[in-house]
Amino acid sequence: MEYIVYVSTAKRLMTEDELLELLTIARTKNKKYNVTGMLLYCQGTFMQVLEGEKGSIELIYKVIELDIRHKNIIKLASGIIEKRNFPDWSMGFASINSETLQEIEGFLSSPDLNLNGNPEHITVNMLKTFVDNNKLYISF
Repeated sequence: MEYIVYVSTAKRLMTEDELLELLTIARTKNKKYNVTGMLLYCQGTFMQVLEGEKGSIELIYKVIELDIRHKNIIKLASGIIEKRNFPDWSMGFASINSETLQEIEGFLSSPDLNLNGNPEHITVNMLKTFVDNNKLYISF
């Protein structure tokens, strides 16, 4: 099993409706390819972790690279993992403007963030840092 972590910049600030649409599509695609992970968004910046079989995450990452809604995609880390850090999350999601997102299944605040994977793994540490610095709320 492998993982990819990347950051990118939205070409423009996205509305909550646009973010919800993006989340719905991502969850459907990720379930189809058995990919899990988390997508974070704050004031035009995305950070995402994808984990799954190599071919599946490479396919999804290629689609992400072609997505016209963002630019400046930087792969921060990639590698092999023994087990998923997000085994039950077809795509966790967070937004700084999340008051209306509280109605989404699996909503929790960042102090409640409890990842089942290795708490020392680079993906978990990157996400926790992003969440803490931006005081995000998490939906999974």
